[in-house]
Amino acid sequence: MNTLAGKFIVLDGPDGCGKSTQVKRLVQWIQQQGVDVVTYRDPGDTRIGELIREILLSPEHDIMSTRTELLLYMASRAQLWAEKIQPALDQGQCVVLDRWISSTCAYQGYAGGDGIGRVLDLAESCLDRIWPDATIVLDVDLKTASARMDRELDRMEQKGDSYHQRVREGFLRLAEHQPHISVVDATQSVEDVHQGVLASLKAILV
Repeated sequence: MNTLAGKFIVLDGPDGCGKSTQVKRLVQWIQQQGVDVVTYRDPGDTRIGELIREILLSPEHDIMSTRTELLLYMASRAQLWAEKIQPALDQGQCVVLDRWISSTCAYQGYAGGDGIGRVLDLAESCLDRIWPDATIVLDVDLKTASARMDRELDRMEQKGDSYHQRVREGFLRLAEHQPHISVVDATQSVEDVHQGVLASLKAILV
């Protein structure tokens, strides 16, 4: 699909929704279409971003405020954009990202109570580009998500059920107001979710 060249695509959703698996599947599919594609995670994938990621996700930093989270996520994102994303897009590569501004809207903005409007205002000041060409939200209920995370949880994942329920609500509310955001039921099989991602992507980009 020539329409994928130079496109900025994000897969997002609550913890335990299966983003990592679906990002890999999507990247493989794009490669099979003959399109040059790169993938990054947010926060991270730069030296500075990985240091910020460690600070954000370490359970040792349990006193961190929502406002501090917001600023750190945005700082890592600004570095990732300047160092990796912008150059890739300029070269005509398709960029697939694990999380982006939609996560901050859902986590710090909606669940954290800082307000989606505040998140977007800060993003306008910090980032050259806020929204990708397409965002696919993988929606999953708390019970299914919890069953999938059979490992030690990071600081954000350790927040209570009520917080993560609001995160899910935040993603769904955001999708209601942004035409480039599509929601896929992530409780299905890996292959069914993958097909849902492709169908949503085609619908947004065509």
